Amino acid sequence: MRLRYYSFLILFGFLAFSCAKKENETVGHLNPVPFTSVHLNDQFWAPKIEINRTVSIPSAFKKCEETGRMDNFALAGGLIKGEHQGDFPFDDTDVYKVLEGASYTLAVEYDAKLDHYLDSLITLIGAGQEEDGYLYTCLTNKCERLKRWYGEGRWDRLNSHELYNCGHLYEAAVAHYQATGKRSLLTIAIKNADLVNQVFGPGEGQKKVPSGHPIVEMALVKLYRVTNDEKYLKLARFFIDETGKGTDGHKLNEYSQDHKPIVEQDEAVGHAVRLGYLYSGVTDVASLMHDKQLMEATKCVWENVVSKKLYITGGIGSRAQGEGFGPNYELPNMTDYCETCASISNVYWNYRLFLNDGNSKYYDVLERVLYNGVISGVSLSGDKFFYDNPLESVHNHDRAPWFGCACCPGNITRFMASIPGYIYTTDEHSVYVNLFSEGHADVAVGKDTLSLTQKTQYPWSGKLTISVDKKTNERVGLKIRIPGWAQNQPVPSDLYHFVENVTDTYTIKVNGKKKSPEMVNGYAILREKWDAGDQIEVEFPMPVRKIKASEKVINDHNKLAYQRGPIVYCFEDKDNNNAYLFDEFVSPDAKVSSQFEENLLGGVVTLTMKASRVSQSGDAKTIEPATLKAIPYYAWNNRGTANMLVWLPSAEKSAIVKPAYSPADSAKAFSSTDWAPGLNDGFTPKNSGDTDKSYFYWWQKEGSEETVDYEFKEPVVLSQSLVYWLNMDHYDGNYKVPEKWSLLYKDSKGKWVPVETSDAFTVELDKYNTVNFKPVKTKALRITAQLQKGESGGILEWKVK
Repeated sequence: MRLRYYSFLILFGFLAFSCAKKENETVGHLNPVPFTSVHLNDQFWAPKIEINRTVSIPSAFKKCEETGRMDNFALAGGLIKGEHQGDFPFDDTDVYKVLEGASYTLAVEYDAKLDHYLDSLITLIGAGQEEDGYLYTCLTNKCERLKRWYGEGRWDRLNSHELYNCGHLYEAAVAHYQATGKRSLLTIAIKNADLVNQVFGPGEGQKKVPSGHPIVEMALVKLYRVTNDEKYLKLARFFIDETGKGTDGHKLNEYSQDHKPIVEQDEAVGHAVRLGYLYSGVTDVASLMHDKQLMEATKCVWENVVSKKLYITGGIGSRAQGEGFGPNYELPNMTDYCETCASISNVYWNYRLFLNDGNSKYYDVLERVLYNGVISGVSLSGDKFFYDNPLESVHNHDRAPWFGCACCPGNITRFMASIPGYIYTTDEHSVYVNLFSEGHADVAVGKDTLSLTQKTQYPWSGKLTISVDKKTNERVGLKIRIPGWAQNQPVPSDLYHFVENVTDTYTIKVNGKKKSPEMVNGYAILREKWDAGDQIEVEFPMPVRKIKASEKVINDHNKLAYQRGPIVYCFEDKDNNNAYLFDEFVSPDAKVSSQFEENLLGGVVTLTMKASRVSQSGDAKTIEPATLKAIPYYAWNNRGTANMLVWLPSAEKSAIVKPAYSPADSAKAFSSTDWAPGLNDGFTPKNSGDTDKSYFYWWQKEGSEETVDYEFKEPVVLSQSLVYWLNMDHYDGNYKVPEKWSLLYKDSKGKWVPVETSDAFTVELDKYNTVNFKPVKTKALRITAQLQKGESGGILEWKVK
């Protein structure tokens, strides 16, 4: 790696080493169990964690080097000359996140080469830090291209991401310190945090604004736990309390959850990642400061998410615009965003809520996100990633090895390495078994240690054996989570429900004897003075479950999703003779079989069922029998792009007949802003607000003249254009029909020429606006649209004949 030629700086004593004892801090009412105390050897998580260590982390570091993210620190420190690289002011955080993940892996399995690499990297980061602790390379490097983000200087704009960068720095520093005992990065973080504490706060002359892009709040809490310095906890509280006040003249907005004070918020709005990070910090602070009003506020917004804005995969964020939430029950499938980072933030948030009061409903959401919405974000090979995670695709979504805005790959690397830490927690007298995975753990509880070994094939099997490996001195409680899905409740709300409730219930045995333990907050409680060799057997029946969404979720009417255990399934054309899939439906009472396929997608349980396929020729409709196979949602797109769907029609009326060929099918679409997806996917909208399928919009354009083109491989003869206009309001921009528009074609000389027509260029809603024109032979067709003043615009579908 190129960083090796910066490693000479270590010789000059830049790094300060200190082997400090790691402490297990109490968070709220429960204690996290360090991930280093839990060693997995299962066939599900252990391979994924190892791939993260050996593939994802090295790959992400390499991309950070190739894209200049490392060089930006060297440039800021005067080690090299040149120009600042990258298009975003938060590129520094990608380095911090991968470094955090690498630190976690070091704690589990020491790697001298990686250890030295991190030392060199931390030296580089320290070189980029200014004398007073400021660390934000794009401003230090005076990058004019990014001035629109940071303004005229330090802390000038809320959206600068300066504090967001600080937050990820602190999280990486704490992880590295706890993993290695070295204070090198922690010293850098503390110096920066002390500067932030001087600049922001309630005192005279200090800036009084929220963080802009949350994460610094929960990062400051982590710094507080490591240093026991209360000023960091108070500063986290300050940023939370400033939200929604509009102090220092900043404009209130929903995008950053800054539209009103936290204690008055009752709905999830704005950017989904920001919300998850913000409310993780709110939960931390409310718990540590015993603030009931603040805790009720975070629970109120959580209830809104879980009952009205949560995808069946656990993903959050329905709209690409603003990467965030739409109105209640707006849950489109092909156009949902469900950013990988948002799923990770949802895990963080639910985990902190659980630590506060020990209710399993938070782990029910956490498990759903973990097994579906998070790990779908990384390929089985570990080197390709999803930014957004749709629930439908028509060969229009693919993983990539990196992104210009690369927040998700780095987030995956740090999160995957920490998964063992979510399996157990403790209170004063008990161990909570939250997740089920084969492996061993030594869990400190009270004055005792409970040594446990799990044996299970979860999530493919509901059978679980927990063995006690050492005798305990006192009675120790073992609290085993009984998942909501095993109690006929897919999520802790009425947003989704199983079509049929199962009567087979879970069983628990201790040393072969069946038990009916006390249930508290979703946990079965066993209290014993344990002997070495004691065994607890748990079995959760795992029939295939069919799920219906609330009738208020319009996009899922007459559709079913399928789940087995914690795993949500999808249908991918690769397993179904490259079928269109959207033209198929399965009766609600159809039998579904399951089987484990060892050589498919790393070893998965698949589902098989009888289906019907609808086709149409002229006015004649035909229904033919078919067989469908489903795979776990997390594993899709590991064999190339595909037609895919999670919600399968359960009635003929919801099946979509495969559209007849159109010249637009093979056309490439481009716009005045960028490429133009969704124009020619063949799905006819129900109305102008129907954004369930892919569509096009002129992002961040208002009142301007814009264009969108079809370019054909070969000249085609055209005589008709049909445009279905978008009509949608959103905090990130309103999309209205244009003030006026026209249609042009490219003639044989390459010149754009208006079509000849007597038809009006209409802008009616909820229908195709048709223009017939004199036939032209062309390789390109263009719509020119004059957007309304102060409004943007878009197109749901554009047909040509």
